[in-house]
Amino acid sequence: MPKNDAPEITAVRPVQFRGRFLTAVALLIEGGPPDRRFFAGLDAQLRRMPHFLADAPLIIDLAKAPDLIRAEDLRHLRDELRQRKLAPFAVQNASAGQIAAAADAGLISVVAGQDAPQRPSRREAPAPVAAPARPQVANKIVTTPVRSGQSIVAEHGDLVIVGHVASGAELIAGGNIHIYGTMRGRAMAGVHGDENARIFCQNLDAELLAIAGLYRTSENLEHEVRKRSVHIFLQDQRLCVETLA
Repeated sequence: MPKNDAPEITAVRPVQFRGRFLTAVALLIEGGPPDRRFFAGLDAQLRRMPHFLADAPLIIDLAKAPDLIRAEDLRHLRDELRQRKLAPFAVQNASAGQIAAAADAGLISVVAGQDAPQRPSRREAPAPVAAPARPQVANKIVTTPVRSGQSIVAEHGDLVIVGHVASGAELIAGGNIHIYGTMRGRAMAGVHGDENARIFCQNLDAELLAIAGLYRTSENLEHEVRKRSVHIFLQDQRLCVETLA
């Protein structure tokens, strides 16, 4: 009798899904398909902050554009944005028809995020839930300059940068951020919703500052705090920037 062949056993590496931070900017469209005036205004905005949106993942917000429903219009908008070195990949606040048109234009639909942490209603007591396991604090210290295009993440702790942060670089921390140098990029602290997180900066020239989802861009920073040592914190749902003595 011939001997049966033994089944061949092949080791297959399991597929891994790993969480990563993605900072996406939402572009609000109002009315129908964007026209020449819309793109002229967009170009003017990009000239004022050329590095802030360069190659930034972009979500097209259709909350105020119910008439923007044709796939060809969304494709035209997508192409115009890409020509300006933006990276549109999704729509939000879209109707069923807009979602279908977006899919035809190669754009996915995502759930709209929040600009600030959600608070429970005063009239309704929040349902008791089991306290989640607290992640282990993991602070990160970087002692070299952060170059444009780099993204430095301290997911469950503070982030300390001993050096300069270039325009187009990104700092992300679950806790506080300390920058001992000139800050020209984007800094986002308390990304898991910690409203007590703070940002300390030796020389402020940032493109964006954010704590727990509330943010300010370079256009919203007062002249008095630029090029100064500052302390950034939340107070009464406002992002405050104060100079340090």
